[in-house]
Amino acid sequence: MAAPPCCAVRVRGVGGGDGGCSGLVLSRRPALVLCHAAVFAPFLRAGPAAWARPAALPPAALRPRPRLSVVLGAEAGGLREFDARLLALVPCATFRRALERGLGRADRWRFGADGEAGTDPRALPWFAWLQVLGLDAPEGGWAALASAGSLRKGQALLACGSPFGDLCPELFLNTLSRGVVSNLAGEENALVLTDARCLPGTEGGAAFVPSPDGPRVVAVIATSFCWKGAEWVGLTLLCSLAAILRSSAGVLGEAGIVVPPVPAWVAAVAVPTSSGQDPWAGRRWDAAVLRGRVVFATEESSPFDVAVVELEESVPGFVPPCLADTFLPGEEVSVVGFGALGRVCGPSVTAGVLSAVVAVAGCPVMLQTTCAVHGGSSGGPLVSSRSGCLMGIVASNTRDTTVGATYPHLNFCIPITILKPLIARYRRTGDPDAFAGLNRVGEGVRATWQLQQHTGPPSKL
Repeated sequence: MAAPPCCAVRVRGVGGGDGGCSGLVLSRRPALVLCHAAVFAPFLRAGPAAWARPAALPPAALRPRPRLSVVLGAEAGGLREFDARLLALVPCATFRRALERGLGRADRWRFGADGEAGTDPRALPWFAWLQVLGLDAPEGGWAALASAGSLRKGQALLACGSPFGDLCPELFLNTLSRGVVSNLAGEENALVLTDARCLPGTEGGAAFVPSPDGPRVVAVIATSFCWKGAEWVGLTLLCSLAAILRSSAGVLGEAGIVVPPVPAWVAAVAVPTSSGQDPWAGRRWDAAVLRGRVVFATEESSPFDVAVVELEESVPGFVPPCLADTFLPGEEVSVVGFGALGRVCGPSVTAGVLSAVVAVAGCPVMLQTTCAVHGGSSGGPLVSSRSGCLMGIVASNTRDTTVGATYPHLNFCIPITILKPLIARYRRTGDPDAFAGLNRVGEGVRATWQLQQHTGPPSKL
């Protein structure tokens, strides 16, 4: 990938309030940088109440006005810094509506760390337009853009930002992270959730999609750390760039800047993987309510938390998945589950690798992955990106009971090889006792799922 059109933004106050974030050089003629507005929170005349306003805020809304600059990499190495001036702080209306719908108050969403400026959820849909005269180039133009409306779950994304903002751009400027589109919400997919790993300070950075003529900017990082209740979600929240441009057209127009149209659809190209395959290509995510009856559920003493539900009616067009019979540590995998935004926006997709295969007496009894798994994901499928086969069923993520921390990227799945012969037996006999063996397992399997292989105090996990 060519050097991304990203930068770091420095905000320096007269009496304090210094801060920084990432930014996106969207145009070189006129020279415009877009960043997230939360970094301006300490300077708002009206205080945090300003975030509730429906209209854009002019530079006069800040007191005192901070000194602004942007930091970019130089072609010959090193850094370049240019003075900037604020044009306006602009709220993205469609993103705000998607946030209100997708991130309900009952779920107690939080963003960033407690006490940090900019963690107010009302600041999330606000973005800042900066003019940087030193970047103006006669041959310049707008960066290559793409509409989030054409995104689909499971599609590859590349995120670019500067961790910790302007703290140490010599080391962190424009670092890249690869992930997938985990979920989508709002008009024209105004809200995009991705499992690309982003850190504080990358807010205002960009997400790119591959296309035949090079990467195109599709969204802007709104927040990197998301918490749902006490659980760290491990996903990054993006705002559609097309939605920001629509909300900003009036403000930019007053400054004599014409916003270009964003292509409604861009032909995607595959991002190289070990397999070169996309298990979600052409996949539909239609919602449906299916009635069924529970024919078996494991006992509380069983290490496997499994229930078998038989549907009352067949599903038209359903194609049974192929079932994996081997597991290769390090292979690329995906998880689908109703964690995070699931109840509102359907299942989310996260990607990672099969990090470990735990066997007892030579038989796999536990699979571990680096996919982000959240509360509500249990029972979802673990799918191989190499073959598209079903590898297992998600059981849980990891929680440290001593400190209450949850680790979504360390999780456990029941191998499908354990369930495959039991399902086949039930289909032959119709007898629920076909699954009774899940309640009668050896001590080695029990110890594995108790996350404790040796005698002693109970595991803290």
